[in-house]
Amino acid sequence: MAIFGTCDKNGSATRRSVWVNGPVIVGAGPSGLAVGACLRAQGVPFVIMERADCIASLWQSRTYDRLKLHLPKQFCQLPRLPFPDHFPEYPSRKQFIEYLESYANHFDINPKFNECVQSAKYDPTLGLWRVITGSSACGAVLFEEVEYLCRWLVVATGENAERVVPEIEGLNEFKGEVIHAYEYKTGENFKGQKVLVVGCGNSGMEISLDLFNHNAAPSMVCRSSVHVLPREICGKSTFELAMIMMRWLPLWLVDKIFLALAWLILGNIAQYGIKRPAMGPLELKNKKGKTPVLDVGAVAKIKSGDIQVVPGVKRFSTRGVELVNGEKLEINAVVFATGYRSTLPIYWLKEREFFNENRFPKVPFPNAWKGQSGLYAVGFTRRGLAGASYDAIKIAEDIGKVWKDEMMIPTIPRLRGSGFSL
Repeated sequence: MAIFGTCDKNGSATRRSVWVNGPVIVGAGPSGLAVGACLRAQGVPFVIMERADCIASLWQSRTYDRLKLHLPKQFCQLPRLPFPDHFPEYPSRKQFIEYLESYANHFDINPKFNECVQSAKYDPTLGLWRVITGSSACGAVLFEEVEYLCRWLVVATGENAERVVPEIEGLNEFKGEVIHAYEYKTGENFKGQKVLVVGCGNSGMEISLDLFNHNAAPSMVCRSSVHVLPREICGKSTFELAMIMMRWLPLWLVDKIFLALAWLILGNIAQYGIKRPAMGPLELKNKKGKTPVLDVGAVAKIKSGDIQVVPGVKRFSTRGVELVNGEKLEINAVVFATGYRSTLPIYWLKEREFFNENRFPKVPFPNAWKGQSGLYAVGFTRRGLAGASYDAIKIAEDIGKVWKDEMMIPTIPRLRGSGFSL
């Protein structure tokens, strides 16, 4: 990696141009780490940019304390390094972070932290990507801008980069606490309060359960239909059973089997306000990326009335909320468990052919990992950590093949009008 810079009158570098002899990876979450590990195995050098000050910032800073992986660990491990044998089948948030940190250490992955990508644009004249980042020098106010030039660009910012909060009438007038799930840590902070949880996905269900376990009174908004399945069936992971069944049976039949089993185990949850979609859970996941809820105890509390299920919100007032059915509730706080979305194409990626308006690759799985001109994406398959691992392996193999075929450091081109050569 070659570095060139310009200096101010005090000799401090305020702008640098950096040639990266390999790919630039944007994002040091599980997806970015997986690509780095796979590239390391291929013998390809790389640089990882991360806007936060740690790896997996979403997991470290924006997840609640009781969170555990929803799938067994063998379906969540990253390429080339399994979870430790002593970890439980469903590792906790803390254990998953520990695994990611050991993963980075094992493969000698050292991201450049506090590097926020401002723009990334392909230069067809040079045949290179120009990636401009901004960061503050350590202990100083100085803002430093760096331009990285690279042959390959890997977008690993993931599907959950930006929180989603719906616009609801009167929310600004509400006098109680309003937070998003990424700010929620524990129900201990809401003991004795009436809390409205907006959203009935995995996060909404778990937060509602956590609130009840800490002596709060949760009401969960279930505006749209959702599939709820038991996390395990006869001691076996529901997800693992589905993977086994789909080897031999068509998807529609597996869906029918699991819906029947869910009815037997969980009962008719529609009578409690939770309606199932017309499309089966696996078909819905494959076609629309909507993940079914894997129950970890919330359904039992819904049946007992400890967690109240309510319809959509019409408007907020200073001390409460009016629902779409006209019912009014007095509440003390609101938690929006309304999910996340990707931010990348709108803000910094100057390319409009690879990603669609919903910020996902236009080409569906399993070919969503590769674009044009050395552009790649990892972790945008709506298939969780297993999907990100698949992408990472394919990307590293693709780049590694070119790297090994050439078996040399590319001739560094001269930048026109720049006054220097890289």
